[in-house]
Amino acid sequence: MRQQLRIVERGREYDDVRAALDTASAGCGVIVTGDAGVGKTTLARSVAADSNLHVQWVAGTESARGIPLGVFAHLVGPATSTDPVTYLSAARESLLADGHLVVGVDDAHLLDELSATLLHQLAIDRAVHLIATVRSGEAVPDAITNLWKDGHVVRIALEPFTLEQSVELVEAAVGGRLEGLSARLMWEASGGNALYLKHLVQGALESGALREVGGVWQMRGRAAVTSELASLLDGRVDHLDDAVLHVLKLLTLCEPIDLDVLADLGGDDAVEKAESEGLIRIAREGRALSVRYAHPLFGEVIRGRLGFASSRRLRGHLVEALGRREVASASDRIRLAGLALDSDADLDPGLLCEAARDALMLANVPMGERFARAALDGGAGLPAACLLARALMWQGEAAESDRVLRSFDPEDLDEVELVLWGAQRIGNLFWAVGDVVAANEVLALLTARVDTPVLALIVGGIGAACAAFTDDLPRALALADAVIESPVATPWAVEWAVFAGGFARALSGRGDEVAALAARGREAEPHTDGVLRFPAGYGEILALTLTGAFDRARAAAQRYVEFRSAGQFLAWALSGIHVSAVDLAEGRYARVVQQAEQTLATVRDRPDVSWVFPARFQLAQAYAALGDAAAAAAAMLDARRHFGDNVAVFGHQMMLAQAWQEAAAGTTSAAIATARGTADAASASGQNAIEAEALHTAARLGDADPAIADRLDALALRLDGVLVPVYARHARALAARDGAALDACAAEFERIGALPSAADAAAAAASVHAQADRRSAMHNSAATADRLAAACGGLRTPALAESAHPLPLTTREREIANLIAAGLTNKEIADRLFLSVRTVEGHIYRACAKVDATDRAGLASALARGHRDAARIE
Repeated sequence: MRQQLRIVERGREYDDVRAALDTASAGCGVIVTGDAGVGKTTLARSVAADSNLHVQWVAGTESARGIPLGVFAHLVGPATSTDPVTYLSAARESLLADGHLVVGVDDAHLLDELSATLLHQLAIDRAVHLIATVRSGEAVPDAITNLWKDGHVVRIALEPFTLEQSVELVEAAVGGRLEGLSARLMWEASGGNALYLKHLVQGALESGALREVGGVWQMRGRAAVTSELASLLDGRVDHLDDAVLHVLKLLTLCEPIDLDVLADLGGDDAVEKAESEGLIRIAREGRALSVRYAHPLFGEVIRGRLGFASSRRLRGHLVEALGRREVASASDRIRLAGLALDSDADLDPGLLCEAARDALMLANVPMGERFARAALDGGAGLPAACLLARALMWQGEAAESDRVLRSFDPEDLDEVELVLWGAQRIGNLFWAVGDVVAANEVLALLTARVDTPVLALIVGGIGAACAAFTDDLPRALALADAVIESPVATPWAVEWAVFAGGFARALSGRGDEVAALAARGREAEPHTDGVLRFPAGYGEILALTLTGAFDRARAAAQRYVEFRSAGQFLAWALSGIHVSAVDLAEGRYARVVQQAEQTLATVRDRPDVSWVFPARFQLAQAYAALGDAAAAAAAMLDARRHFGDNVAVFGHQMMLAQAWQEAAAGTTSAAIATARGTADAASASGQNAIEAEALHTAARLGDADPAIADRLDALALRLDGVLVPVYARHARALAARDGAALDACAAEFERIGALPSAADAAAAAASVHAQADRRSAMHNSAATADRLAAACGGLRTPALAESAHPLPLTTREREIANLIAAGLTNKEIADRLFLSVRTVEGHIYRACAKVDATDRAGLASALARGHRDAARIE
């Protein structure tokens, strides 16, 4: 561990304990209660230390419990009388010999009766202040209980750490950022218990389960239990009889388990005793009663006691018991197949195949691979091979996936088998390998050989998805619509068509049509692939963000977050792309950076997978918006390195990120040129919604060309949503230098939720008001721009920079002045802006004349003065 786990602030509880110990308080101290390991002693001792209190600490123990005044023996000396009253009086006199005292008692529930009585008397007489800890769920001496019941001391119940506190603790220990899903898994495994979490982190670091990837700490594999933690937990189970341990072993191998099954195998009495001991909990899940461990780590302790042979035997008993019951749900089949694989029972390839399909439908890809591989080894043939190939593809094992499929000759397959084989091979070749040509060859083979209408619709749906991702939107729409309109389309055909049609409609500006399409996709999802729904559903998120329906977009993104299977990192990463798309539109840039980096770290060992490509340009654009030009440039380089024909549909969005990266680097003219070029390219490919985004980006960057407003006006008549009309008004107001209209646009953008656009519109208004010497209006617009930029986490754009540096410079002159301030020579500026050195010198000369500067250094100083003047605006 890089450093010791530090104390995490418990602000409210800390203040309450400190107040209770104040001599001016009405009571005489505090008792902190909570579960073992929750941090009671740590809190008590830290308050005492910070308050500079002289505390006499004692600790209750099992061994001293039978000795009268045993915990105080070192403070009061040996007993001089066998009379309890005399002994108490002597002890009291000895303790108070040096005046008022603060007594600290750890584990006060373990005090002997005489010690508890002594503390009670001292407290009610206000002779001492007391700070004590008591473990929840334990029997406590009446004398101690009465202290808080009668109001002599304050009782503070210390709860386990929240998720946020647990993250703080772990991140301090590892010295870096913890992946979101790993954080949740560690929190759930530890139950928020500080002591358990400490040992969990230590064990995970020692085993390598907790490792740093791409600047993000990830937990992969089972919770690791250190020997120290195991010994702590062992104390809860060492005294249990064999019948209860048998129940716990069964639960360890099959959690959760139906209460009736566990009772049949382990006995009613043993199950009841395990519950009474607080080791298990029983809860209704649907119509059944399920049993789980009261604390997740108990299962790991029991697992360590299980040998290989006994585990196989017990799993066999579980398989036999579960097999006698109805196996109707996906979870039932997965549980039964998982137990059978590692038991001494005979394996059913059919069950394994069904379980693999169920696991993939639930996005549990590693489990799907395990079942499919076993089914294939057991002779399940092509269906198992296709399931295995799909699981390998989702995990980035594209080469192995293709090897599995190439072991079958398509000439030997009938139509159903050919579609099954070909669909998976196309998916792998196109989206995982990135070989669009090879994928199209397989697609052509299927198109030529498949005549049955219901199967041909599946081929059409796959073809639509391939067309959409190569940016052939007209063909994608035609193929997808043919599937959607067919009454005989299967769920797989519908899923592929929704994938293609959603993207094509969202990007072409027909976002309002995607809601109905997405609803069709949700009907198909339970019958297809749990992971495919994430990239397929991205079209819905794009449609909602591009039309300005941000609340609905966030709700839709949350559905994908909630779907992912617990602990399945690929599904978690893909759901993060959906959330980041909404965050990016609304200006939550720091969150985009955090999520995108974690998403990309998740696939760091399989970097060629295409379904995470949006995270690459999301990261670049977010860094650029926050003004981190170097990080944005690195992210753009990464995006370009992974760009290809199989993600061509994202090319225009990637170029918009490029424009913002160029703006962050100080080359505003290049950024405007990139944005306008992207608008033309998007228009040519039918991505009219992205065309509008690109044109508005140029306007936000400071391009006041009326032609931009003309194009946006025309697009506003054709495209769905509330954003494009405001884009057009923004561009028109900018061209007309109409400050009031820009203020109105800022207000409308803010109402919609597009805070970055609102900030830039307000900043442009401030600049226009300043040039017209409307001081009051300038102050109001600038204040709005600053507020909105702060709401975006510190947004930095050319419009905001200009409003903060009110100098009479053209866009080009300001651009060159910024580059001078950044330390570039005239030659470097000329190279970056594709100008001659003489042209750069001419711009510098004219800029210096406008701000009364004599040289390059004076021009840079004028920029700094402008910034200081802006900071003094009331």
